[in-house]
Amino acid sequence: SLSVSGGGRLLESIRKWYYNAAGFNKLGLMRDDVLYEDDDVKEALKRLPEPLYNERIFRMKRALDLSLKHQILPKEQWVKYEEDKRYLEPYLKEVIRERLEREAWNKK
Repeated sequence: SLSVSGGGRLLESIRKWYYNAAGFNKLGLMRDDVLYEDDDVKEALKRLPEPLYNERIFRMKRALDLSLKHQILPKEQWVKYEEDKRYLEPYLKEVIRERLEREAWNKK
């Protein structure tokens, strides 16, 4: 039987493989850059500190430019799985929590 740590490592390597297979990191994008922009994500984006927002815009413009040219970044510039920061996640969690509170309040 698989040891727990062995299973965890396997899962982690599958995640890494999937992350690299998805390919957005080869365009210099992070996971939070490619989230579907529903209302919650749009609201979270409004709350991003300006430096984080500007970095996101830079990554997206560069990725768009690369994809129009059918190019990817040199391998040393790819975003590594370990370096991919979920920069939007804390803001998104806050937005969702507030929305759920509002919805619960409105049901009363």
